[in-house]
Amino acid sequence: MIHKIEKIWLRYKGSLRPTISVLLYCQLAYFGGAALILSLNPVFMIIGTLAMAHGMVIAAYMIHDCGHNTLFKSPRHNAMLGKALNWLTGSCYGTYEDLRANHMQHHVNNVDVITLDYRGYLARAPIQRKIVQALEWLYIPVVEFLMHGALMLAPFLFKDKKNQRLRVTVIIMIRFSLLLAVFLYSPMAYICYVIAYTIFLTILRFMDALQHNYGLMLATDHHFDLVKHRGDRDYEESHTFSNLISVNHPWLNLLTLNFGYHNAHHAKPTAPWHELPKLHRELYGDQGDFVIPFGKQLSSFHKGRVARVFGDESETRGSQFVQRLQNGSAVGTNGISFLTPL
Repeated sequence: MIHKIEKIWLRYKGSLRPTISVLLYCQLAYFGGAALILSLNPVFMIIGTLAMAHGMVIAAYMIHDCGHNTLFKSPRHNAMLGKALNWLTGSCYGTYEDLRANHMQHHVNNVDVITLDYRGYLARAPIQRKIVQALEWLYIPVVEFLMHGALMLAPFLFKDKKNQRLRVTVIIMIRFSLLLAVFLYSPMAYICYVIAYTIFLTILRFMDALQHNYGLMLATDHHFDLVKHRGDRDYEESHTFSNLISVNHPWLNLLTLNFGYHNAHHAKPTAPWHELPKLHRELYGDQGDFVIPFGKQLSSFHKGRVARVFGDESETRGSQFVQRLQNGSAVGTNGISFLTPL
């Protein structure tokens, strides 16, 4: 029966059990966490906040797999699941189609394309810049909140998204009504959700910060020499890094659905999340030049938390980024989450 279902619906043999398991966990963590928060028992609320945050993390990385069509044979079925899970991540203001198209540019062009130049805005607004930098120093992912907020406003800011205005207005009304209901039920429950969402964004940005030292390109920039490395596999490999939670205990990498096996993912983007550890071993064995020790990841994330607001363009050239990764002082980048196609 299992083999028949896999043959008809799923892209890869052996995917049914891990797919069902992770989807059940995702729902249990999110909605179970919500129930614990709404219980208003202080201990349960803490547990529920952490559970809900992790449920959103797993939902996000399942959306990433859907975008690569790794789960189902039909792109339509991958899209249906991706759209549903995007409601859990709070990124449903943008369309799944935009999310997928933007992420495919990352893989095809070997560059991170952005539409909203928040760096340029902050450079021209000194007061806002100081506020953002102060909040980032306090480990508040304000840049990510700005990007998610801009996702709501995008249909009213960009002409090419004008046709999405009614859709995003309806979504805003639904989600904000739910948030208002939670606040009226219990302000503390509302605060727990905000904390859970902050943890969720922090984990995603932590995983994104050091995986590449590609350059950034504005979507409105017509200097096509900026994508001169398009399709260059050697360039892609040398500018991609794997940020595993643990090398010796691979099961810990399931906390981020194996997203840390990033070189393996870029070598074969259609490989499902549960095959990435095996693929990593087959491709690289014990080679560890591009694997960032977890301690160095934490060090870089801590030291570069303010500088990362603007990034360091020098890290896209030469071996400086690699050297900084090795000593735990890399800056990395911000605001390039696949959930915010801006």
